[in-house]
Amino acid sequence: MNAPRDAKVVPRISRRGESLGTENAFVVLAEVNALVRQGRDIVSFCIGQPDFPTPVNIQDAAVAAIRAGKHGYTPSAGIDELRAAAARDLGARRGIAIDPDDVVVGAGAKPFIAYAIASVTDFGAGDEVIYPVPGFPIYESQIVANGALPVPIHLREARDFAFDPHELEARITAKTRLLILNSPHNPTGASLTSADLGAIAEILRRHPQIWVYADEIYSRLCYDGQFASLAALPGMLERTIISDGASKTWAMTGWRLGYVANRALAPVFTRWITNTDSCASQISQWAALEAITGPQDDAEAMRRSFLERRDLIVGLLNQVPGISCKTPGGAFYAWPNVTEACKRTGCADSEDLRKRLLNEAGVAVLADIHFGRRVPGDGQHVRFSYAASPAAIRSGIERIATFIETSSR
Repeated sequence: MNAPRDAKVVPRISRRGESLGTENAFVVLAEVNALVRQGRDIVSFCIGQPDFPTPVNIQDAAVAAIRAGKHGYTPSAGIDELRAAAARDLGARRGIAIDPDDVVVGAGAKPFIAYAIASVTDFGAGDEVIYPVPGFPIYESQIVANGALPVPIHLREARDFAFDPHELEARITAKTRLLILNSPHNPTGASLTSADLGAIAEILRRHPQIWVYADEIYSRLCYDGQFASLAALPGMLERTIISDGASKTWAMTGWRLGYVANRALAPVFTRWITNTDSCASQISQWAALEAITGPQDDAEAMRRSFLERRDLIVGLLNQVPGISCKTPGGAFYAWPNVTEACKRTGCADSEDLRKRLLNEAGVAVLADIHFGRRVPGDGQHVRFSYAASPAAIRSGIERIATFIETSSR
């Protein structure tokens, strides 16, 4: 029987499209914006981006590029000047030598997650990718979308949100093709130590079939000790995909400019960009060149401000009954344990607490389930982005303390 002429018939969506995950920070941000439009006063800690303007010298470089007519296509791998500058900067801060030809520039660092997984795993072949949980949700989303098998490795509070190297060894099989590392880490703010990386490298040397995706987008936002990269350890550079970019360091999230370095995969990533974006925005590339090579005063001022805010928010959270928070070593995230706060307020779990904080206290955070399945035995957590003003931090934590006090049973 034919459908009525006015019926709307839509062809089916693929299983891949249906299963594609999302980044809930943007979902919650939409909820926040809807409440703000209704006149609600919301203190938001949900989005992970600097609350500073892009430094003026970088803005000026972009304007100069526009005025000079630099707004057409570039080579898919990026302009030579930026690739050379990124190679020098990536190498200098990691103590390694990187050739400009090893660097590929993209429209943000995020696309390289998909490019890397697609480049080292075969769809439907049972290839496995080990990734951190809790972790950036796009890792698991892209593993599944690219037809690989996600293998979570748990970051435990008792280990300051690092994983047990023995647990890594136990998860490696003959099908393991990629290990994803993120340091400093989203959402916990933890950083891998030199000892952690040494233990990981020792294990990987016994498994030469495994690539490493080193997501180091927060590498300049380390507060306790020096930043360390797996790529700097013997035998690791060739198999490590170093991922970094302009977004977090220079408050350039909307400029969409990231880059990776790996000699063997650079030509493959370049072809991916040719197939997808053609190239990153030329204007953003010239701006990023100025970001890397120009004065670093503003970037350092932002880092100092984030450190002050870290100490402020951790101190205030640890004064709230039912909440305990470890001090994160980098990035701009706090990951407090709210297990007791959930019990006191009658919340079923962290997601229930998140919803009530938003709707009853006017405070927006993200729940642990937005970053993967909860770590067994580690309780309930929420994420704060402390890329917010000190006044907003004080107001938000005060609202949470009042909510817990008035809602306690």
